[in-house]
Amino acid sequence: MGDQSGTVRVIAIDGPGGSGKSTVAKLVAQKTGLPYLDTGAMYRAVTFGVLQRGVDPTDWSVIDEILPQIDLDLSATTVMVDGADATEAIRGNEVTAHVSEVSANPTVRHAMVELQREWIRKSAGGVLEGRDIGTVVVPNAALKVYLTASGRERARRRALEAGLDIEEVEADLARRDKADSERSESPLRPAEDAVIVDTTGYEITQVVDRIVALAHERGLL
Repeated sequence: MGDQSGTVRVIAIDGPGGSGKSTVAKLVAQKTGLPYLDTGAMYRAVTFGVLQRGVDPTDWSVIDEILPQIDLDLSATTVMVDGADATEAIRGNEVTAHVSEVSANPTVRHAMVELQREWIRKSAGGVLEGRDIGTVVVPNAALKVYLTASGRERARRRALEAGLDIEEVEADLARRDKADSERSESPLRPAEDAVIVDTTGYEITQVVDRIVALAHERGLL
């Protein structure tokens, strides 16, 4: 899995919401043949489990207690929480409104990071996307990419996907950006050695091709 320089065969794709991480990461995985993990779905799944239990997302002491009870099972296509299919529900408005609060909990982050590292060990590498992959989860990833885009462009994409008002989406993304960037545990930021890719005005295929080219340059493929 590693080479002589100690790097791990991982393409780490980080960035804020609406930057295109999920779509790009899935296509990069398809093109490279590497397994794919959406770490954001893991935090959303925990948030879903918290809400299903009627727990306040800001009550970290209670979440710390119930966290071991939440059963997660994520495949490439489905997200199961406590034995129920939550694939669509974790993308709903309620989970989206509270995922930053739950994700900021240090206990939750530590537990998810361990699961992610375990997945990497079992998969012998892969394509991972999230907000702290290159900075915390896999600091020795062979390739780190930080995807970004203008706030308006990110809002336009999200609004188009969900059929929502662009102004509301833009305000919500700004709120999440602030919360994710200012949290004390694993804040959202580019790794020092990440390649910054601004996706504004570019087709998804162009972004994917660039990342695959970078993976070839790093000897990942």
